[in-house]
Amino acid sequence: MNRRHFLAATAALAAGRLWAAPGTSARFLLVFLRGGYDAANVLVPVASADYYEARPNIAIRKDQCLAIDGDWGLHPALRDSLHPLYRKGELAFVPFAGSENLSRSHFETQDAIELGEQKNYGSGFLNRLVSLLGGGSAISFTNQMPLVFRGEAPVANAALRFAGRSGVDARQSQMIEEMYRGTPLSSPVSEGFAARDKLMGEIGEEMAAAGRNAPNARNFELEARRVARLMRSSYRVGFVDVGGWDTHVAQGGAEGQLAVRLQQLGGGLAAFAAEMGPAWRETVVVVISEFGRTFRENGNRGTDHGHGSVYWLLGGAVRGGRVAGEQVRVARGTLFQDRDYPVLNEYRGLLGGLLERMYGLSDAQLEKVFPGAKPADLALA
Repeated sequence: MNRRHFLAATAALAAGRLWAAPGTSARFLLVFLRGGYDAANVLVPVASADYYEARPNIAIRKDQCLAIDGDWGLHPALRDSLHPLYRKGELAFVPFAGSENLSRSHFETQDAIELGEQKNYGSGFLNRLVSLLGGGSAISFTNQMPLVFRGEAPVANAALRFAGRSGVDARQSQMIEEMYRGTPLSSPVSEGFAARDKLMGEIGEEMAAAGRNAPNARNFELEARRVARLMRSSYRVGFVDVGGWDTHVAQGGAEGQLAVRLQQLGGGLAAFAAEMGPAWRETVVVVISEFGRTFRENGNRGTDHGHGSVYWLLGGAVRGGRVAGEQVRVARGTLFQDRDYPVLNEYRGLLGGLLERMYGLSDAQLEKVFPGAKPADLALA
């Protein structure tokens, strides 16, 4: 009996949940780049003459790109962070990925993705996954609980971006926990305070040990290390978002605004991988954004809201070192509405196929996570 059939056979009959067998230690982290990052200047279509014609000021020359294959290159800002993971086979890219939502609105598309294209604002797709896996062991590293984690399953919430002092002391925390005791919110409230206390302790140690130019708590690399310490020890499903990707003006090419953000993001993801230690072998990280950006640069040497994007999958459990999924040659004739990357790899199918491999889910179970979506097995895990 293979792993998928065994796990499916042991699914709990009540509520149709998959109660993971003891010792199951797969970890899944979703990283959401809010603002719609410019995918075409990260996974660069170096074989496309139209790319260079459409971006006279912000295109990245082929000789500046890091080697991927004959069609694609990687932004040079990721040289020391993610490119080594790609060479090790622990990073893959899926171009022409995303939601089929056509609004080009940040908020509408973000909501649609987090809800799994459903209209119920009380049920996010990650919460449905956690419920299916038996509940618990999930955490959101955000200031407020995101839509993707809303639902019946308890989820801890620990904000990473704070100055180092909690607005709620120990006595107040205890009072709040007592107030929610015996209610459905009891578990997430308690877990949230526990996660916060652990983070506060780590910050205190960092401040005591640091000298001049100590890293700021808002630095993504430091945040990513904290995420890793919690996920390797206490949590199996996590979510974190990173803002600042709406580059309408002065985006830059090999250097500039986007390059700086990519360097920080890449450094954080590489730090997360290192901090996970042996648990990295059982970890999958997926990096997504609500949409890509226009193929052509605009009059302000930036890019505007687009459609198709490029998703990143990294981890010791990822079968990487490749560009995966359905693809077309990048050219004016293949653009969506003559302006954007098309969506050929719909995100629910992509993630459904990935989760199917990670957790041995059946089609019926995946239907609970992404109703109406057909899983696409890209053999990425």
